[in-house]
Amino acid sequence: MNRIQRCVPLALSLALIALPALARTPLVLLTDFGTQDGAVAAMKGVAYSVSPQLLISDLSHENPDIFTGAYRLYQTEEFWPKGTVFVAVIDPGVGTERLSVVLKTRTGRYFVAPNNGLLTLVAERDGIEELRQIDEKVNRRPGSEQSHTFHGRDVFGYTGARLAAGVISFEQVGPKLPPSALISIAYRKPERSGDKLVGIIPVLDVQYGNVWTNIPKQLFDQLQLQLGQPVRVRISHDGQLVDDTIAPYQRTFGEVPVGQPLVYINSLLNVAVALNLGNYAAAHKVESGVDWLVEISRP
Repeated sequence: MNRIQRCVPLALSLALIALPALARTPLVLLTDFGTQDGAVAAMKGVAYSVSPQLLISDLSHENPDIFTGAYRLYQTEEFWPKGTVFVAVIDPGVGTERLSVVLKTRTGRYFVAPNNGLLTLVAERDGIEELRQIDEKVNRRPGSEQSHTFHGRDVFGYTGARLAAGVISFEQVGPKLPPSALISIAYRKPERSGDKLVGIIPVLDVQYGNVWTNIPKQLFDQLQLQLGQPVRVRISHDGQLVDDTIAPYQRTFGEVPVGQPLVYINSLLNVAVALNLGNYAAAHKVESGVDWLVEISRP
């Protein structure tokens, strides 16, 4: 056997050994921590200590409340591959009796989170394949037993990393729970009421100030509006009218003059309102949440 013949099997063996390292399961982090301190970095350090081969990505760390976090998960998770593990930590009840859970959806993704409503929207859309409580006697960072205020690092991040790295199976997370044990946040579902559509403003398109609603295009199409036709948008907060605007229905921002409003279908195929090259939310003093109601109708 010559030198080249000896090298070929060696190269093939090395390539086969490297294959598992390439087949990494993404671990995606969502929190309300912000990035000014070391909290997110600590979570990543714990995860990499479980396996340096993990593929870790950030979803968002600027979520002000549980429902906003729930919507950011809803907004993004469907674009990640099957098997992705999401660690979601917005946890005002940390250290209390609230459960720590892992949800497996029917679409084959995993969500590690406190059981406080954070998984409401993904569970509704994707369905609950199985729900398990994290057994903290097994799935807790060693040496953290005296720490009660950073479960994002010690329980959720550690468990999520072990699941994504294949150190534990889903069944080894902990005992199975009935789907009814998953806590949900109550909010108004989009609906047609007479000649108007009613929904909420779940989040803002915060970078630009566009106002997103949870009213889907399929419902909006029932108004039978053509591009360019006017749409009336009424926004209320806690029963008080905040904004009443008439704007044309258009495909995209540049189809109206600079500074002018439009109604359009956003990237999630829901109705939204914007100013071309402007901040609609700031200009009209609009915020978001389950208590922000929006009505869409013909003028």
